[in-house]
Amino acid sequence: MLKRVLHALVTLCIVIVIVFVLLRQMPIEGYFNNFDKLSDAQIKAGLQQLGLTQPLPKQVLNYFVQILHGDLGVSNKYREGYSIAKIIAQKAPISIEIGLISFVVSLVIGMPLGILMARSTRTRLKVWDKLGTVLIVIVQAVPSAVYHLLIQLYGSELLGVSMLFNMRSLETWILPIFSLSIGNIAYYAMWLRRYMVDEANKDYIRLARAKGVPAARISRNHVFRNAVVPLVQYIPNSILFTLMGSLYVESLYSIPGMGGLLVQVIKLQDNTMVQALVLIYAAVSVLGLLFGDILMALVDPRISFTGKEGAR
Repeated sequence: MLKRVLHALVTLCIVIVIVFVLLRQMPIEGYFNNFDKLSDAQIKAGLQQLGLTQPLPKQVLNYFVQILHGDLGVSNKYREGYSIAKIIAQKAPISIEIGLISFVVSLVIGMPLGILMARSTRTRLKVWDKLGTVLIVIVQAVPSAVYHLLIQLYGSELLGVSMLFNMRSLETWILPIFSLSIGNIAYYAMWLRRYMVDEANKDYIRLARAKGVPAARISRNHVFRNAVVPLVQYIPNSILFTLMGSLYVESLYSIPGMGGLLVQVIKLQDNTMVQALVLIYAAVSVLGLLFGDILMALVDPRISFTGKEGAR
């Protein structure tokens, strides 16, 4: 496990260095507000204050020290001179609240749908399997930007609610939460169905049926229990990214959260904030993969990270 943690830290450090170096190749206008009105002396003084006149390796080292002290820098354009950490502290709670609800909705709908689809394959009607397959095909085949827009347009008309998000109006939470949930609903349903169908066709399941073990007990204690193991690896990553907010959905509904924030600062070319936000999203991605491995080991004791013979 220690080896996995070290790998995650090394990966995160590499991502930080790459993003840092790439952003240093961007025009210096991204570090100044009203750049056209500044004199050469003011620009030079500003670059020195930001440490941009130092050699690149020195800048990278200083940035790592800055991160370790919890300092993400200050905004240069979005909110000039304002602490990025404070901006994120204001935005993050909104994304976390919506994200948690969206994750619960996707889990509550997606997992039972996957189970119903898997069981439906063993019947003649296969209604649930057909309905679930239609949903999965739509989500997989249609670009997310398209069906998110359709959900907003037709959903707001059907429910009679505003297209834009309002913290104080609970009805305006429905469409953003559904938009954030639908991708994960399809994902959980698709893969749980697949894993359960594969598991149900294995020899030990056939043997259990031949011995007269009740179908419900086989499905609960054997098929579902083993099928859900590979799926749980995705859950931590899904939670973390949902909590951080969707870049497109938050912009679409004008939600003042983390997702929309990244889009705004990219448009403004606020390089310092872009750098800090990409760092946060990279950390979330790496942590999601790490927590996924840990959760798999907790769910299935057969999985081990010790490197012993036969371990996975």
